[in-house]
Amino acid sequence: MPSENGQARYRIAIIGSGPAGLSAAAHAAALGMSHVLIEKTDHLSDTIFKYQKGKHVMATPSNLVLRSDLDFDAGKREFILETWDEQIASGKVNVRLNSEVTAITGETGNFTIEIKGGDTIRAEAVVMAIGTQGNPNKLRCPGADLPLIQYQLDDPGEYFDEHITVVGSGDAGIENALGLAADPKQNNIVSILNRGSDFARAKSANVKLLEEAEAAGRIFVRRETAPAEVRPGELVLETRDGQETIPCDRIIARTGSQPPRGFVEACGIDFTSEDRGAFPKLSPSFETTQQGVHVIGALAGYPLIKHCMNQGFDVVEFLNGNLDLKPADEPILAEKFSALPGVRSVDQWLETFRNNVVILQELSPLQMRELMLDSTVAGYDAGEVIFERNDPGSSMFGIAEGSVQVEVNPADPSITVPIEQGSIFGEVGLISGRRRGSTVRAAEPTVVMELSRTAALKLMATAPSAARAVNAISIERQLLQMFGSGLTKTDVAELVAAAELVDVRAGQTVVTEGAEDKDVYVIRRGSMIVEKMIGGAPVFLSYLPAGSYFGEMAVVDGSLRTATVKAAIKSEVVRFPGEAFVALLDRKPALRDKAMAEMASRREVNSFIESRKDSFGSAVDMYSETARFLIDNGIGEATDVLLIDEKLCVGCDNCEKACADSHDGLSRLDREAGRTYAHLHVPTSCRHCEHPHCMADCPPNAIKRGPDGEVFIDDTCIGCGNCQRNCPYGVIRMDAKPPKKPSLLNWLMFGAGPGPGEASYSWRKKTAEKKGIESPKVAIKCDMCSGIDGGPACVRACPTGAAIRVTPEKFLTFTKLAEDAG
Repeated sequence: MPSENGQARYRIAIIGSGPAGLSAAAHAAALGMSHVLIEKTDHLSDTIFKYQKGKHVMATPSNLVLRSDLDFDAGKREFILETWDEQIASGKVNVRLNSEVTAITGETGNFTIEIKGGDTIRAEAVVMAIGTQGNPNKLRCPGADLPLIQYQLDDPGEYFDEHITVVGSGDAGIENALGLAADPKQNNIVSILNRGSDFARAKSANVKLLEEAEAAGRIFVRRETAPAEVRPGELVLETRDGQETIPCDRIIARTGSQPPRGFVEACGIDFTSEDRGAFPKLSPSFETTQQGVHVIGALAGYPLIKHCMNQGFDVVEFLNGNLDLKPADEPILAEKFSALPGVRSVDQWLETFRNNVVILQELSPLQMRELMLDSTVAGYDAGEVIFERNDPGSSMFGIAEGSVQVEVNPADPSITVPIEQGSIFGEVGLISGRRRGSTVRAAEPTVVMELSRTAALKLMATAPSAARAVNAISIERQLLQMFGSGLTKTDVAELVAAAELVDVRAGQTVVTEGAEDKDVYVIRRGSMIVEKMIGGAPVFLSYLPAGSYFGEMAVVDGSLRTATVKAAIKSEVVRFPGEAFVALLDRKPALRDKAMAEMASRREVNSFIESRKDSFGSAVDMYSETARFLIDNGIGEATDVLLIDEKLCVGCDNCEKACADSHDGLSRLDREAGRTYAHLHVPTSCRHCEHPHCMADCPPNAIKRGPDGEVFIDDTCIGCGNCQRNCPYGVIRMDAKPPKKPSLLNWLMFGAGPGPGEASYSWRKKTAEKKGIESPKVAIKCDMCSGIDGGPACVRACPTGAAIRVTPEKFLTFTKLAEDAG
């Protein structure tokens, strides 16, 4: 070991003894390279050390070869730590504990590492493997400083008889929740909060375990829910239906962590962007913008243990002169790229995708490799179909080379819209879960990358730049589709650049009647209701589904807000500054004329209501109350809903019988169940929500959307019950799959079978038992009689016309009231 002025000088200084740092140090020791492993705590591998007691550590991806002088396989936390401690000791790794690095200065071949307390270490190269565990994201809500919040769970077995809420739906949060609920003797009531409906950040194995715990009643999984306020002994939740308060003795916050950016930048290292979650810029050999300093592990954006250990091995190989070494995933990616046209290396293809596809441009090479392992690539000849209208699919595509044509008119395939190289398509299916809305063909020889729904959601959740790019493209396309009038991307560029995504809770007011603000809004998800104060009371005017816009009236003519707009359900809106919208209208007279015409129509409705309030005020009040009742019962997010007019219904049950006869004896409808207001009844039947809750966490992806928006469950259903638990309206049930029912003639002549209509559960169970089989359960819900001529059987079978299926925008309008009153 060379020294300078009596001070030790090493070939490599490795900072941090997590899996990446340990693997790097072990390999340096095996190669006989002078090295030092610097750890600020009094033990090795603080990352794994801080895992909860007894945690099962996974070794994923399973198809990736492990490169390391240390052993690692799936197993208990304690066994892995013990194994590494023994191997580090036997491998004569030079470890320095209790040494916190405060600064790194110098240049390649001559770095000085300052240690808290005044010591220094000299090294020719530095490998930073410090991870991000010491920088957890704090809760950001009132009460976030209360002592019932903790950001670490050491031993879930320490807690008894508590209401515990885990905030965070990544692997750490799920594993903490599972640990706290594992032993029923602890008598904990455990909840886990997920801001979304999908567990995009977590491993599929963890998600499966969580779903099993939820099904068994051990854990309450609260989707589309976030903490609103922490109070002593309780937690206020922001849910899809408004605020809810639950008892809470302890909060385990596992909301991710951030790189120690200040320290890293002080070392001369640049990040890929200004985003809080951005990672350092790295070369393929892990070298940063500060030459001689390398970054590996979670700080590099590649947090899986096996990946980290491979990086530790590889970086030492690079520093030892082995510059031809390829990453362990090279054979997997080479096989993936082999079907693409031309002859290019893995690195060349990775750079092609990263440089050309806009949503990928700020990813590091390491992040690109991880994403590519979860994605597919394909090449298409000019004119070749990539997907067709009404195809199922929720993946998203990025165009690396070439371009595509979108056939926007099913009656005339020659009418197309181009999407150029670098852009994306298929994002509508990703966001909404709907079937493909158009046929997409390659306009020329084209290379695309297809991201599965899971990979795309994970990318957007972990890479802020990708989320921004996807949102900007989807907003741009929504504007062009809504406004039309020959607009181009250039025309709406200013609006898109100024757009802001805003989450709105159910019942929250977005625009207030009489206010002076001048923003314009587009509804991206959810729906809004419009109300106007008349005679001192709010009167329902209209319903605005996803894809509508509002707020332009006050912007165009400078008036005060003429009505109040509030969220019918948890929604997401895009807010545009009014001045940018006015500037667009000034540039596009046709768009201004269209906006003025729509404004005139709305003002006519407002004037009509105000002028007729005295003559049919009770009818106005009744309609407003009816509209609110319907929205409270799920119409606010429906695309198609069954309503029964009880003035016309005679209780014949033909609707239920017809439903059963159309679906193998299993009715999807319960006419008597559900709520009623005045004479309007909402039976227990699927609403076919715009963003179906039932689609979240369906392991076999058995829930699909049909070409007309119907949500149905196909034969791949495994009966897990996730959809039933996720549906907020109780319209899905788990029922035994019926054996074949004897014909009506056999029933009439020989008494065989249960007779017409739905076969009772007891008959199905008894029949299955006679045959010596266990009748499997499947999820049952309305599918709007998809594939059956004539449409929904329940409506066709109603002899009095009491049963109707409607879309909310057609029903919830003041026009109907005007027609009735006229």
